[in-house]
Amino acid sequence: MKDDAYGQNAAVEVSVEVGKYLDRADHKTENLFHEQRRHWDGREFDEYIIAHECSRSYYEMPEDWLCRKETLREITAALESCTEKQRYRFLLYALEGLRCSQIGNICGCSKSAIMRSIEAVRRKVKCILQTE
Repeated sequence: MKDDAYGQNAAVEVSVEVGKYLDRADHKTENLFHEQRRHWDGREFDEYIIAHECSRSYYEMPEDWLCRKETLREITAALESCTEKQRYRFLLYALEGLRCSQIGNICGCSKSAIMRSIEAVRRKVKCILQTE
């Protein structure tokens, strides 16, 4: 909540994703506050934060997090627009790292058929990402 023009609290609606991010940020702020109270004399606090926070993974900014989620949604939508065979072949190639000839052996078709399927999926994903 934030104060309105009259100094009263006003409710603000946000998406579920933004709400989750804000909850995580509040939790992190609370944890840092408790840690600061633990190091009341201030001697260790800066060193603690550097050692503790640098040992963790990268924390993304809210904008980066939302952009990543939107891009993932767009790629998923592009994959759903493909045929089941195209999607299966593309995922074997992109995620499993198999060569086209290996995928051809698995699917019982030619290497060129696999290459055409993969290229069709790439074109669809590229088209959707460029139009957004």
